[in-house]
Amino acid sequence: MLPWKMHRHSLFRAYLALGAVCFFWGTTYTAIRMALESLPPLFIVSTRFLLSGSIMLLAAKLAGARLPRGRELWFTSLFGVMVLGVGNTALVMAEQWIPSGVAALFITTSPFWMVSIEAALPGGERLYWPAIGGMLVGFAGTVALALRGMGETTAAGSNYLLGFATLQLGTLGWCLGSVLQRRQRPATHPVVSGAVQQMAAGLAMTFPAIFVREPAPAWTWRSGGALVYLAVFGSIVGYSAFIYSMDKLPVALVSIYNYVNPVVAVILGWMVFGEHFGRKEALAMFTVFLGVGLVKRYSPHRAR
Repeated sequence: MLPWKMHRHSLFRAYLALGAVCFFWGTTYTAIRMALESLPPLFIVSTRFLLSGSIMLLAAKLAGARLPRGRELWFTSLFGVMVLGVGNTALVMAEQWIPSGVAALFITTSPFWMVSIEAALPGGERLYWPAIGGMLVGFAGTVALALRGMGETTAAGSNYLLGFATLQLGTLGWCLGSVLQRRQRPATHPVVSGAVQQMAAGLAMTFPAIFVREPAPAWTWRSGGALVYLAVFGSIVGYSAFIYSMDKLPVALVSIYNYVNPVVAVILGWMVFGEHFGRKEALAMFTVFLGVGLVKRYSPHRAR
């Protein structure tokens, strides 16, 4: 299709949304590390989603959009806490211990968790041996990356192990919430549901942010700007674009963000923070991507 005719394509907005997901979510890893320079982790998560959720809900109210009610509201909020609350809290915590680019690579294991959870649930899609082989390949790359970091010093090794375990816990929450959410049939527009989820995640993380003894926030232009960037481009723009693209495009196509986000994160981590990324790390990244590709290739795809 010719570039000047692309805007006429019926799915142009969906592809544009997918491009926004690939880029902006890749930049959030660097923004999180910037925010952590002077702001505590739980404060970052709660403030980010309270800010983005309130803005989106206000916009939805002014636009006259239907808001979820009753049982739908409870389930939408629950999924928001699981996907955003658990998932993003684990990421922010992990970036205290490991480089932002490595954190992005560790999260590429999400398709493995996704297909495993789907296969384990009643009526789920069956998991075939080629897909299991792809999971083993991907995990081998991830383990190699973790061992590479653990082999530096005792302190760095412990940090890599802690970061890896924390991110897998967060990825489990993200994928479990995502799979359960796909099984619902909400009557609310997906973007409005995303607003409710962000507000629920922000409120849920406010309580541990208050009661856990974190250092007091020390505002700087750099950390404050990073937090605003996370709320606007990571949450309002990025998450809304993700929900919209998931609603309009095949899941297999949308999942390419799994490949693009780590590349963006690694490049920015090297440019902004000087994070090391050599041949061994590149080989581990390629192995993880190969495993993800095999899982996607040999996993059954339920008709939309």
